[in-house]
Parts: sequence; structure tokens; C-alpha cells
Amino acid sequence: MKKEQNKINRRSFIETGAKATALSLASPLVGLGARSMDKKRKLALVGTGSRGTFLWGKKLLDGYGRYVDLVGLCDINLKRAQFSQQYIGAKTPVYHADEFDRMIAETQPDAVIVATTDSFHEKYIVRAMHLGCDVICEKPLTTEAEQCQNILLTEQKTGKKIITTFNARYGNDAEEIRRIIMSGELGRIISAEFHEYLDTIHGASYFRRWNGRIKYSGSLLVHKASHHFDQMNWWLDAEPETVHAFGDVAFYGKNHSFRSRKCRGCPFQQKCDFYWDITKNKKAMQMYVNCEDEDGYVRDSCVWDNEIDSYDTMTVQVRYNNGTLLNYSLNAFMPYEGQRIAFNGEKGRLDVRIYSRQPWQTENKNEFRLTKNFQNTKTWSVQIGKGGHGGADSALLDMLFLPSQSDPLGKLAGSRAGVLASLMGIAARTSIETGNIVRIDDLIEFPLRWRW
Repeated sequence: MKKEQNKINRRSFIETGAKATALSLASPLVGLGARSMDKKRKLALVGTGSRGTFLWGKKLLDGYGRYVDLVGLCDINLKRAQFSQQYIGAKTPVYHADEFDRMIAETQPDAVIVATTDSFHEKYIVRAMHLGCDVICEKPLTTEAEQCQNILLTEQKTGKKIITTFNARYGNDAEEIRRIIMSGELGRIISAEFHEYLDTIHGASYFRRWNGRIKYSGSLLVHKASHHFDQMNWWLDAEPETVHAFGDVAFYGKNHSFRSRKCRGCPFQQKCDFYWDITKNKKAMQMYVNCEDEDGYVRDSCVWDNEIDSYDTMTVQVRYNNGTLLNYSLNAFMPYEGQRIAFNGEKGRLDVRIYSRQPWQTENKNEFRLTKNFQNTKTWSVQIGKGGHGGADSALLDMLFLPSQSDPLGKLAGSRAGVLASLMGIAARTSIETGNIVRIDDLIEFPLRWRW
């Protein structure tokens, strides 16, 4: 009965979602506090770390100040929030996280931007909706199944809306893949492959931060891979049904002969390849080191800390409701960085190679290869955009805040996309912990009506 009920709910959602997408062609912020295009939207920000400060603070006001007002800044670390206020260059009032309700009451925002540590997203999403605000949330939407459940039920109860900011949809390469799949040139997609390579710069950075602890990040299967799971869901226009995974902390954490609490003052810094001198990074010093006495958070933690439990090596297999099979992997200690993505269709295969800091890379382009059955191969390159995340950050902000933005590729993501991507990572983590195949429908009870 439950299985059939969920199928009916999802079918109903697809019809509702199509209507919502059509509405978004006229105004991408329909239902997100947009009363008129000539009146600024009032936004409050909770979470003033690097992502919150640099994208949702500085870049937002510098590029879109004509359309939005940032009316409140909130963080568990008041010193960091005050630094954010100074860096942004606005007179936005600052609040401690304990004063979240007061911030909403005093500033009356149309929407709240949530950019906190992942495990706290649900707390502020739910509270913001109960206080009458829509939500713009950084990925992942949340880290636990019960949090997904609470978010969906609150959205349904309050009538407020959520946008999940999956900026990975907005890169030139992601859009190109979406167009090819939508064109039908490959026919029915039978299987897909997604392999993520994080290098010893980017990959290691996760294990210096809170991301290396599952209780905060849900593991990289949630924090990082939710990007990739969402992309695959979007490209395939399908929903995951079952997940099976393996994972381990095979490189960082306990896998070393020496360790310290942090890089600063470490007695092994002369012989550690992963030593990072945070004192040479002015912004990191101001945002984190100078604020340590507030909450004890250490930004340059040791990558060999025994408490690290977020997997650095993982493989995931997914079966979708349209029959497509996905083979996914992530390794966070590679000598180079990038992605290899492929789609195997009934009419041929698409290979995509995404470059980032690879020693042989000579051009700022990504490679595409389309091979049709019984035909020749077509190859071409797609230019990597300029700016944060290959131009994706700016494209995301354009979609959210510039007037008259169309969305023919359906890039704007709501609660459905956010929940499904999080649940895939949660299901993978559960599979690793139990050794079982995990059904998405067994993780939560889907509401009768999904908003969009």
C-alpha cells in the first residue's frame, strides 16, 4: 500500500512541478516574497562562513543590490558575523544564532538564506517557514532522513517555499549535457556513470574542516555528492528508487603515523605534505582564527585526526524509477581533479570529461564525445565559464534575482530536488553502515502533495 501511495504522490508531483516550471519562466521568484519587480526583496542570511559571506553577502549585494536588500546577518559565532558585516560593506544588523527569531521579527525578510553547517540547515529552514518566510538554502538541503521529513511536512503545513541552490546545474557543461539528453539523440538512457576525482588540495580541505565529521556534514556522500546526485536526477529526469554503496576512510584520518590537532604549531609540519599555513591567508585568519575564542572552531584541523569519519573513498550504485542504472564513485585524495561522466543510451554513448587543475590541461575547456551506434564519433569542447564554480555561481544568482529570467532547462530547484539528493546520500551512508540495499521510499513518508 505504501509503495503504491508513493507512486501516486510522485506522479501527482510531476504534473504540479510542470506547472511550477511554467510559472518560473515569468518570474523565478514566484512565491519567494516577490511582490513586484520594482520593489526590492528583503533577505536575511544565517551562516556567515565563507560561502555565506562571499557569495550570499558580498557578491549578492555588489551585483544585485538593485533588486535585493540584505536586512540581517546571523551566526552562532558573533565575531564572524561582525567580520562578515564589515567585509560585505553594508550596515546590515548582526544577530547571534540564539536571536534568530528576533532577527525575523525586527527585519521582516521575505526569504531567509540558509548557509550554516549542513546539519543545522533543517533547524533554520523549518523555523523560518514557521515564522512566515520562504527559504533559499545551500546544498545539501539537510543531512538526515527525519530532517527531510520535517522540512517537507513544514513546507506543506505553512505554504512557504524552498529553493535549493544547486549551482552545479548552472555550469556550461551541465547545461550541455541536459540539452543532449533532452534532445533524445541517445534515445532511452540505459545506464550512466559519474566519477568524481578530488585532488590533494581540494579533497584535503574537506578533512581540515567540519566536513570530515559525519555528524556535521552527513559525510561527503551528502555534502559533496548531493551536487552530483542532483545533476544526475535532473539530467535523467528520473527519481532514485534503490541505493547500494561501499565506503571507507582509507586515506585521511587514522591512516597515518603522526598527527596533531591543527597545522598551526604542529611539530610535524616540516615533513607533512598536507601542512597548510593558514596565517598566509588573510581572509581565513580574519574569519576563522580571529574568531576561535567564540566557539572553538578550528579551520586548519589536522587531516590525520583520528576523529575523522567521513569517507574519502566511496562507490554507489543506484536504480532509478525509469530503469536507468547509475554507477557513481568519489575519491578525495587524487593527484589531479576532475570528473568523468557518461551516458549509455539505446542509440549510443556520451562521454564527458570535466577538467580542473589537471597537469596536462592546456585549454580552459571540457571535452565532449558523442558516439552513435554504427556511426562515426563527434567530438567538441565546451568553454569553462569565468568566476566562482566555472561561472555557475553568477548564473545561479542571475536566475534567482534578475527580472525576466527564463528557465527552459528547468535549472531552478525546489524542495523535491533537495530532498531527493540528500536522501540518495543518506541512503548510501546507510547502506555502507548496514551492508543492505536501501529503498528511498523506506526512508521517509512522502507528503500527499509536493509543492515543486
